[in-house]
Amino acid sequence: MTIDVQEIKNAIRSIPDFPKPGIVFRDITTLIGDGRLFRKTVDAVCDWCAGRGIETVVCMESRGFIFGAAIAYRLGAGVVPVRKKGKLPHRTHTAEYELEYGTDSLEVHVDAIAPGSAVLIVDDLLATGGTAAATARLVQALDGRIAGFAFVIELSFLRGREKLAGHDILSLVQYESEAD
Repeated sequence: MTIDVQEIKNAIRSIPDFPKPGIVFRDITTLIGDGRLFRKTVDAVCDWCAGRGIETVVCMESRGFIFGAAIAYRLGAGVVPVRKKGKLPHRTHTAEYELEYGTDSLEVHVDAIAPGSAVLIVDDLLATGGTAAATARLVQALDGRIAGFAFVIELSFLRGREKLAGHDILSLVQYESEAD
């Protein structure tokens, strides 16, 4: 299937100066609110996954859940949520990652991924790569095999892809600058 990336990009609303001056927030609610484009987006990721034998889709809180669950359903794979510290009720593995000013943590249940299973890591946006890299460490701590990363949006000017070096990465829409 061929996807019209410009059509997907046009469906993403850009909100200047949110959450603070100088930042352009890329709002996916306008994309997921259009059933036809949401389906095309999910289908494009699933087409990219062909032949990868994905058994588990790991998705990050919170917008990653939207895409991750739909992709897992289409692939016939399990879905595993990665959440902020203290949100999961069972025993967890924790990974810290750097923020602009400080650190934050993500967690996954210790029994969420079968050892050796092929894992696709999904989120709506790749920015600095900290969340994705922390999620990769969680998958590896559970002996999962990372089969790839999939993002709807990539802010390539923030160079988050560099933190995921050595992995296959799909990003459907790229922004080269805040002004793009």
